Amino acid sequence: MVYFVGAGCGAEDLITLRGMRLLEKAEVIIYAGSLVNPKLLDYAGEGCQIHNSAEMTLEEVIEVIKGAEESGKMTVRLHTGDQSLYGAVREQMDELDRLGISYQSVPGVSACFGAAASLNLEYTLPGISQSLIITRMEGKTKVPEKESIQSFASHHSTMAIYLSSGMTEELSRRLIEGGYQPETPAAIVYKASWPDEEKYLCTVATLHKTALEHKITKTALILVGDVLSHQKYQKSRLYAADFETEFRKVREGGSKK
Repeated sequence: MVYFVGAGCGAEDLITLRGMRLLEKAEVIIYAGSLVNPKLLDYAGEGCQIHNSAEMTLEEVIEVIKGAEESGKMTVRLHTGDQSLYGAVREQMDELDRLGISYQSVPGVSACFGAAASLNLEYTLPGISQSLIITRMEGKTKVPEKESIQSFASHHSTMAIYLSSGMTEELSRRLIEGGYQPETPAAIVYKASWPDEEKYLCTVATLHKTALEHKITKTALILVGDVLSHQKYQKSRLYAADFETEFRKVREGGSKK
């Protein structure tokens, strides 16, 4: 059996309990060495075979898994964050389907949630934004034209932009072109939850300047939206005295709604 495990956004104790226990039981681990915290490998048992996929091709990864299966060994394929986001897992799963090898997925904490925790953010503040757009700039991997930064910026909702910290000048231009005001709050969070984490608040207009000042060109998430200033939002109706729920009656002085 193969387990695709989300390693979390960085800190070794942000992996799920299920993921940790699978690492402890694994006989073969293939981990994304360019991004996964190597301290997670401390969970591996004695004698576990460990492979760094940053140095491997897709074919080589599949060959290791195939060999483990033929030997009756359990494999953990350890991906950064949550593997469902920019994890390149579908192509691996399709190959395993072709070979008749069973697999399961175990979710992880993605960088956008690690960054929100670092900044004590709520992405969905009532009256400000009720949506979070997760996207990226086009690089070696193409982005469909209908999913352009400008198109998403026109919604004025909260955005978490991955894999784009080396293109902040162009990103800033596209965000403004799409409809964000230059003074819209923004943030750069480098290696969220890692010991060497860095976080900087700025604006859409000063994204590039901020990235240059702090020499950030990779391994960072960019956040955009008015939720970053956490001002002028509406309180949730969920905890209002005059709001009745399945678990709480209207308090005295409140009107049932």
